[in-house]
Amino acid sequence: MTLQAIKYSRGKLEILDQLRLPHEKVYIDIGTTQDAWIAIKSMQVRGAPAIALVAALSIAVDVMHLSGDELQAVTAQQFAATINRHLRNLVNSRPTAVNLADAAAKLKVVVDTAANESNADSRTVMTAYLQAAERMLIDDVQDNERIGKHGADWLLQHTASNSSGSQAVQLFVTLTLSLLRDISSSLATAGYGTALGVIRSLHSSKSLHHVYYTETRPYNQGARLTGFELIHDGIPATLVTDSMAAALMKTKGHSENITGVIVGADRVAANGDTANKIGTYALAVLAKYHGIKFLVAAPRTTIDMTTKSGADIVIEERPEMEVVNIKGPVVQIKPFTREKDIVQGSTAEISIAASNTCAWNPAFDVTPAELIDGIVTEQGVVEKDGHGRFQWDKVFHVDLLDQAPAVGEAKRIDMLPDGITPQVPVSDQLTSSENKSFLDRR
Repeated sequence: MTLQAIKYSRGKLEILDQLRLPHEKVYIDIGTTQDAWIAIKSMQVRGAPAIALVAALSIAVDVMHLSGDELQAVTAQQFAATINRHLRNLVNSRPTAVNLADAAAKLKVVVDTAANESNADSRTVMTAYLQAAERMLIDDVQDNERIGKHGADWLLQHTASNSSGSQAVQLFVTLTLSLLRDISSSLATAGYGTALGVIRSLHSSKSLHHVYYTETRPYNQGARLTGFELIHDGIPATLVTDSMAAALMKTKGHSENITGVIVGADRVAANGDTANKIGTYALAVLAKYHGIKFLVAAPRTTIDMTTKSGADIVIEERPEMEVVNIKGPVVQIKPFTREKDIVQGSTAEISIAASNTCAWNPAFDVTPAELIDGIVTEQGVVEKDGHGRFQWDKVFHVDLLDQAPAVGEAKRIDMLPDGITPQVPVSDQLTSSENKSFLDRR
């Protein structure tokens, strides 16, 4: 059974705390938009699709706490404005993840439309919002399964059969948030996963021989999360450090038929440049040099046609301490056997660098489109034409590349918090108060 990163029923939202994986499987309640903001910012939830869903569903849960009197005290337009204010604040929690801004923009249209209906009241707006947010959850799982099938089929078509005529794909999966380098797994979505969805599809059809996945420094999502899911699903896999990728491709790429590198994405620009977990760019360069296919798995909501290229993508920078320190449970090593026992409930943070070390910690990098062989979506795999341009009309059925950049920029900034533009560093401090109602919280 696939791991559930998100558990939702109307009025209740729980997420799997990914900071406690792989040693503890703990679900935490998300009862307010403030809870969601903290969970996203602290990376208790990761992956662009999952982040968008947690943000959207946190509002769905939060509004259910309102009393009848509170709902009657505001007009439909006032209630819509309040929801939009919370959406803007939530987008601020993870600005690189385009799915979050995309979901917020779509939900804004829903509530504004509902508020402008004749005889609309706050309950009309709330019902419209709940239905739209819950539909996103259902669509996410279905879209991921389609991505898995399309990606698996594409890889098999680009894999030479062995002497017996059968095909056995061997993949290098980088995790991000997601690959993944962080592979976009079911932990990065509502379930099944994007990049890991491709892996699952290949595995279920007995077309997968082996997966190599990176640890994904500095946050180690690969070692902690991708590995946890692969082991959970019984998929044959081997962990390597990030710095081993080149040696792996050189020494095992041909002999073990490493077929492709598959990664997720946090944002894909109109020209195909892709922002993903830091280290993805390096893997793409290595894959190109060694003649290995490089595939990005992402739903269409991750493709941002209003961002012309990777140069326009805002890259989040995280604290230095994530690079110079490492955190995990305490391990007791048995004498002679060298077997290890995890001390349950224990957590230790240790320094792995000299005192006063300065560190640079961008959360993402941008892989140029020329290094990407295909982008797999729920509508199929997008490839480049003879001029090296991705043919988006296959999945969008319209040439959005001609849209004026100013329109897209206005759309992106509109969903950011008041007074914040993409170039301004985001404060880690919430401006809302735990004790205030959804209607009053800022």
